Amino acid sequence: MYGRKGSFLGVTQNLQRRLSATVGHEGVGLPATSNLRITKLPEKLLLRIFSFLTHRELCTIARVSKQWRRLAYDESQWSCLNLRPEHGGLSVPTVEDFLNLVNQRSGEGLRYLELNSDLITIPVLEELGNKCTNLRYLTLDFSNAMQLHDFNDLMAFPGLLTYLCICLSDVIFMEGLMRKIYPCLSSLEVLHLIGTFERAAEEEEEIYEVVNISKIRAHTPNLRVINLYGISFVDDSHVELLATNCLQLECIALNYCLNVKGAAFPLIISNCKKLKTLLLCHCGLEDEYIMQVPWENSQLCELDITSTELSSECLDSFLSRIPSFTYLAAGHTDFLNDKY
Repeated sequence: MYGRKGSFLGVTQNLQRRLSATVGHEGVGLPATSNLRITKLPEKLLLRIFSFLTHRELCTIARVSKQWRRLAYDESQWSCLNLRPEHGGLSVPTVEDFLNLVNQRSGEGLRYLELNSDLITIPVLEELGNKCTNLRYLTLDFSNAMQLHDFNDLMAFPGLLTYLCICLSDVIFMEGLMRKIYPCLSSLEVLHLIGTFERAAEEEEEIYEVVNISKIRAHTPNLRVINLYGISFVDDSHVELLATNCLQLECIALNYCLNVKGAAFPLIISNCKKLKTLLLCHCGLEDEYIMQVPWENSQLCELDITSTELSSECLDSFLSRIPSFTYLAAGHTDFLNDKY
């Protein structure tokens, strides 16, 4: 939604092909020496064309002319920033460079931002909280970090976010930051907490609860979507906490949370009346818990039980009791057959 696609070269080549086709028609056309140039287009249209370019390409075409520099650096082109180089974003080496980028390019128009751990510092977060009043979508990536900055003196944080994604690390306890930002999370509607399942070693290691889900759920009463992906410490007690406070939930994703057995699902169905989507890929679901859930009272439309080990008896018991199915994912489920 917020990516920048295409290339300037592709846009210009397409325009040239269209002109050539027009000139080639017999009796119709423009002279070969037509005065039609891309520079003659209205600036509003040029801004629209430039919006399909990456930020690297914008920096390149800014050298063409003063007009193009002004359009390439227009605030509207910099409202969405990905500053995670390992995920295709811009590389901003220092905090000072980031502050200059926000002040000179994005300003108050910044709405979407992805940050890697090197840039998640007090000056950066306070700048976002004080000046970027339209910021609604924020990603904080700690996945490759080895230590957390000291946030004891943090005085400001974006307070109108509707979307927050935090990529966790196995070795960093997040409470030093989280206790400063809890009061700013009440507007959140979508929360992603991304664990380290894909990078976990096969041998068993000690598991740490690096983020306090109990405190998060107490400060996010308006959550509609929560995604706890691949978090090794998440179990049924955490799911129960969500069910007791986040009553507006429409989607719960617990993919690759191996310690979720299903014991808290009756409470979720009872309390979260708006729940439409439940994603349980590769969870450690157990038959006795799943069969006890009052599925017939749910509003579920979408269910993912891929790579779970539910028995044929369990599948037969609960799938037939869900009244509003529109989507079922059940790949690598051994006991699922044609009768379902």
